Amino acid sequence: MHEGALKDVVVLDLTHAEAGPACTQLLAWLGATVIKVERPKVGEMSRQGTGETTYLYHNLNANKLSVTLDFKHPEGRDVLRRLIAKSDVFIENFSPGVIERLGFDYETVRDINPRIIYARIKGFRTGSPYAHAPAFDLVGQAMGGAMSITGFPDSVPIHTGPNIGDSGSGVHMAVAILAALYQRTRTGKGQLVEVAMQDAVINLSRGAFSRQHLTGRAATRIGNEMPRSDAPCNAYPCKPGGPNDYVAVYASPAHWPKLCAVIGRPDLVDDPRFADSASRYRNRKELDRIIGEWTSQRTKYEAMRELIDAGVPAGAVLDTMDITHDEFLRRSGMMAEVAHPELGRIVMPGNPLQLSASRVPVGPAPKLGEHTDRILAELLGMPEEERQRLREAGAI
Repeated sequence: MHEGALKDVVVLDLTHAEAGPACTQLLAWLGATVIKVERPKVGEMSRQGTGETTYLYHNLNANKLSVTLDFKHPEGRDVLRRLIAKSDVFIENFSPGVIERLGFDYETVRDINPRIIYARIKGFRTGSPYAHAPAFDLVGQAMGGAMSITGFPDSVPIHTGPNIGDSGSGVHMAVAILAALYQRTRTGKGQLVEVAMQDAVINLSRGAFSRQHLTGRAATRIGNEMPRSDAPCNAYPCKPGGPNDYVAVYASPAHWPKLCAVIGRPDLVDDPRFADSASRYRNRKELDRIIGEWTSQRTKYEAMRELIDAGVPAGAVLDTMDITHDEFLRRSGMMAEVAHPELGRIVMPGNPLQLSASRVPVGPAPKLGEHTDRILAELLGMPEEERQRLREAGAI
């Protein structure tokens, strides 16, 4: 284990799929010891029931330790209680009611360890009329308002490409856990921390509520336009014309003269059709056509470089392959190359959190149960013969 900001924090990770693992992976990259508790022989759902490490599993569980434990088994539950007593954080994202039926609700866990931070990610917060309902990213985005504002005006509501419901709630939970750990340094007590997927998506959609306040109507889908009705603001076609050969450009009033100059049309500054923000927005289709003529003669990288060199905000529309092979992102570690004993050398998104005094290299996700003996021996002081007996009994 590498030293990091959270080097003395032990996280008991009972999460699966994406929301919970996205949270605990960030904690691992900050140096916490994250103990991933998985079902013997099968593992969590990202292993797809094979027990093997898939790329999906690796992408959400790097730098963690895997312990196999059947906490439906009486002796498995006893081992889990002992792990709870030694942990700082307990986190789960089961469907509503599951963890309670297993006997590890907040009150029970708090009685075992009053200092523990008990974290849970659900679709809807406690007290919601939908608190009992299962939820995945699509549901969180629908109920949090994101789908209603994503896409073009004449399209159906669209699920955003990034999983802002799942990973978005995971990032929110990481912040909440860090705050609870800090508060514990003053009070000495743990607490219950809850993040609802619906709430996280609402929080990420604040701009839409500003639009509603201005218009008195529900925010609408506006495609690539700016909510303040500024223009130009769009994705413009570039050569050779592939599905992602576009450059995104936004020119505020301050950037407008610079844009006119770089595309070789300084005359547009005095053109009455584009004299101010309102007229540029009113004539945005013609403006998009003019800019598109210029961008279509360049690749997205060439257009981006010319625009940003002129001081105009612009960015090439990068696809996942572009990002994977980006030299800077590879060199910086944001796209990390990791050697895994089962998957070989793979490239995955790395740690987005940069702390000058906390360095945790991105490491491989664990094989199923890889650290069971180590954790039970080191953290619980469990002798080898007891571990062997529990393994034969199917408890671990």
